[in-house]
Amino acid sequence: MDQPDQTPAPQGRFAHVLWPVFLPSAGLVLLLVLLSFVIPIRMEAMFQGAQRWVADDAGWFTIAAVAGFLVFVIGVAISGFGRLRLGPEHSRPDYSYRTWFAMLFAAGMGIGLMFFGVAEPIMHYADPPVGDARTIAAARSAMRITFFHWGVHAWAIYAVVALSLAYFAYRHGLPLRIRSALYPLIGERIHGPVGHAVDTFAVLGTIFGLATSLGLGVIQINTGLSYLFGLEVNVTMQVVLITVITLIATGSVVSGLDRGVRRLSELNMLMAVTLLTFVLLVGPTTHLLQAFVQNTGMYISSLFAMTFNLYAYEPTSWLGGWTLFYWGWWIAWSPFVGMFIARISRGRTVREFVLGVLLVPLGFTFLWMTVYGNTALHLVIVQGVAGLADAVAADTSVALFRFLEEFPLASLTSGLAVLLVVIFFVTSADSGSLVIDMLTSRGEEQSPTWQRIFWALLVGAVAIALLIAGGLGALQAATIASALPFTVVMILMCWGVLRAMQLEMVKQRSTREARLLPAGLGGENWKARLQALVRHPTLAEVGGFIDAQVRPALEEVAQELRRQGLDARVESGDDGRVWVEVGHGEEMDFFYSVRPQAYEPPSFILSDPRRQQHPAGDVDYRAEVHLREGGQGYDVMGWRREALIHDVLDQYQRHMHFLQLVR
Repeated sequence: MDQPDQTPAPQGRFAHVLWPVFLPSAGLVLLLVLLSFVIPIRMEAMFQGAQRWVADDAGWFTIAAVAGFLVFVIGVAISGFGRLRLGPEHSRPDYSYRTWFAMLFAAGMGIGLMFFGVAEPIMHYADPPVGDARTIAAARSAMRITFFHWGVHAWAIYAVVALSLAYFAYRHGLPLRIRSALYPLIGERIHGPVGHAVDTFAVLGTIFGLATSLGLGVIQINTGLSYLFGLEVNVTMQVVLITVITLIATGSVVSGLDRGVRRLSELNMLMAVTLLTFVLLVGPTTHLLQAFVQNTGMYISSLFAMTFNLYAYEPTSWLGGWTLFYWGWWIAWSPFVGMFIARISRGRTVREFVLGVLLVPLGFTFLWMTVYGNTALHLVIVQGVAGLADAVAADTSVALFRFLEEFPLASLTSGLAVLLVVIFFVTSADSGSLVIDMLTSRGEEQSPTWQRIFWALLVGAVAIALLIAGGLGALQAATIASALPFTVVMILMCWGVLRAMQLEMVKQRSTREARLLPAGLGGENWKARLQALVRHPTLAEVGGFIDAQVRPALEEVAQELRRQGLDARVESGDDGRVWVEVGHGEEMDFFYSVRPQAYEPPSFILSDPRRQQHPAGDVDYRAEVHLREGGQGYDVMGWRREALIHDVLDQYQRHMHFLQLVR
């Protein structure tokens, strides 16, 4: 499968740019940014209309697709495909379990946890999709829904993309690109317009996924700075913040300081764990531990029902604002996260990979949501802090800071939270821009600096444009709409991976189980043996071989068996087959047959003048072995008589072993 990109490469400064992906992606995004600045009201209406259409008319498709992704990755893991390795058979993981788990844990972190950790449970409690609001039942439902949105479905989406990238890149030597997963479906056309379109969808989805995360992050940063320093909360301030932080991220992209990014990520994790531990200790610790266990149990018990719940019998707009937004966000974010996971998973088996990706980050995410969500609900329900729910209803971005006010050292923890979101912003923009840059570049060489700068700045511009064109609502709508075409690509990726794995399992099985001409029994002329391998016999040739070689061999075996006191006979049929049958009284008889078997010849064989004389046209034949249970899938055409006799005895020995086991 190892094939280079066949698109002619320009020379000079722009030699590394993959123009068929770069131009459509950049053009569409720049057009959207321009229109959002020029006609923001109409663009806001367009985004809202797109969100309504996706939620009302195509919501069933997205829900079914995401459910299918989860079933797919679990099915692949528990099947025989789970033994396949993401790399050559001799490869071993690049990282130990401990390091790999730590990296997956880091991948589970994000701006979303900071933004929704307090806000989502409170919002579901105050305004549930069904049932009465602000009740104990609503609180339980709120945590169940929150766990559902942040559970295995998100990681199943990431796993589909990461598995495709890792499998085709590390095992089959294809480029680390989304298009490579379609090789089993369209072959070399992945290097043409179809492959370019697939990578373009991936770029657009990643841009909008990044823009959504950055938009949510800057809204929360603005709110935190307002809480700490009294800055105004408005779109102008948010545009300024996006500009400043995007420039910082752009500097990181240009410098390519992997150590700096890695240290920022480690610092991020340390600060996040510090905040988590602080709330766990100063909050209702025992209640949180109890809630963590119960929340997990509720999630597991209701997973199947919630997966397919479209509220068809209780029509509500809630689905489009929550579940479909999350599914769209994860799908849009999947090329970025998938590429990261693929890069750290080389050498793992498919089963190890799926279990690790689905379960390892989930534990921390559920713990985070329990500590922040259940503590917030405890403040409102038990301690009577009703103002928290009202504040969240008025402004989602204020949730975390209003929540931290109820604990000691509020200014310190709020400052830490703002810093944490800023670092998330920088690392996400940096890493995401590099992924987009890779998808729009030719080959594996480092792309030019201007191209990395362009994408880093454009992601920030999209976040600004969406804020101007409707704020949080526009972010949600753009994410949902952009994810829809990539959902189709992901379905094709599943199909491509499944076909490739099926083909590989057939190859492994055939290699392991194929019956070969026994060494030393086919004659000493190896050239004659090679000629027999590449020939494609006619029906008449196979019939002649059966009469001249197979029948006499079976007669010899039957004669010796009768000499040993067994009932053995050789018979033939009108279709050209011949067989030997050995009776064993009340036990199962032994049956060995060789028959002509038609098959379609391979497309690469040289033209053969004899083919024109075939009565059936383009059909060749094999002398296939059949036992009582059916065809064994191997050909004995060209075997010498002694080799055929040994094959009969091998099969007879297996039959006798079977009889011994069942007696």
